[in-house]
Parts: sequence; structure tokens; C-alpha cells
Amino acid sequence: HLHLKLMPGASEGAVEAAVRLADRVSINLEAPNSARLARLSGTKEINQDLVAPLRRAAAVIRRLGRRVSMVTQFVVGGAGESDAEILDSTDRLYRDLGLARSYFSAFRPIPDTPLDHLPAEDPRRQHRLYQADFLLRQYGFRRDEIPLDPAGNLSRSLDPKLAYARRHPDRFPLEVNRADREQLLRVPGLGPKAVAAILGARRSGRIREAGQLGRLGVDSARALPW
Repeated sequence: HLHLKLMPGASEGAVEAAVRLADRVSINLEAPNSARLARLSGTKEINQDLVAPLRRAAAVIRRLGRRVSMVTQFVVGGAGESDAEILDSTDRLYRDLGLARSYFSAFRPIPDTPLDHLPAEDPRRQHRLYQADFLLRQYGFRRDEIPLDPAGNLSRSLDPKLAYARRHPDRFPLEVNRADREQLLRVPGLGPKAVAAILGARRSGRIREAGQLGRLGVDSARALPW
């Protein structure tokens, strides 16, 4: 597996050379938009220097027909950004460029750097962003379905899928024998594998008791209330 990092402002020729060789290419955006990046770097412009090489890579991948994934990373908490800003940026990259995934790194101050006076970010925030990102990429959630507080941030105390379920009591409980895949993926405790197992089991007969769900790999303690 070969993962190549693209340099900011990389030319189309350099990007094509990387795509021809690599299984994965990446460039770290670090911040979700220009205003936030300006607080981290005074020398980079997010669209021209960072997003443009990803666009070039996406175009080359389509033209060559190669299976090359693209990823990026955000620093969380170093530029005063909200979770909404980060999720808006990642969702746009998934939809517009076919980005494979985003990574999140909680800010840690480094001595003798311009940001060494800032506090370290709570690692729970990084964890919640990863959970929300999984909902976007693997669970079919739309960006506007991710529950945020009035400041545009994820709950630190609740995982975002549980927060979603609590905000939508009108959609629960579901009847496990009739709910479709999209509905089942919104149940706390059900992941893509468990939902696939439920749908497969339903082809052979009705699910009648909780023990059947446990044997299908369902986290029954989390899922049954819903």
C-alpha cells in the first residue's frame, strides 16, 4: 500500500504522477475554511493551495480509471472553528470530490510556536467528530441530520446517533420486521453489518424475540429501546 502526500499547490503533472503510483493520496486541509486557516498559517490559501490539488487528483483518478482513494485531515480546536464548520467542509468534499474519508486531530500546543499559548483540545471532541463522520460516510445520514447545539458543536456527553434518536421520538420505536435499511441504520446500536444481518434474516422469516437479534450481532442493550 503506497500513500503519497500532495504538496500545497501541486501542479497537475505532479498530481498525475502521484495518482499513477499511489493507492492513496492526501493533502491536509487542517482548517475547514479560509478564515480559520488564516489563524493557523499565513502562507497558504485553502482553495488554491489545498483544495485545488485534491480537485486535480479527483479529475486524474476519473480519467485514468484507477482505484485511488483521497483523504484529508483537520486540526480540531486550533483555529476557533465549530464542529459545524468541519462537518460542512467534510460533507462538501465527500459530495464534490469523492473524498474517501477525513481524519481529525485534537489540537496540542507545541512550545515555541505561534500557537503555544492556546489550550489543548478535549480529546472527546475528536472522538465525536469521528462518530459523526461515520454517520455521513457509512450510515447514510445527511449533514443536516447530525445533531448540533446552538453553537454548532456536537455533544461531548452523547454519541451523535443517540442524540439524533432522542431528538426524533416521532420516528421510534421501529418495527424490526418492516423498517427499511435507512431506518434501521438510524437505530443506536445497529451498524451496517448488523443491519445487513437483520435484512438477511427477514428473508427467512420474522424476527420474534430479542435473542434472535443478539445472535445476529446486534447490541441489544442499546438497540432494543428504539
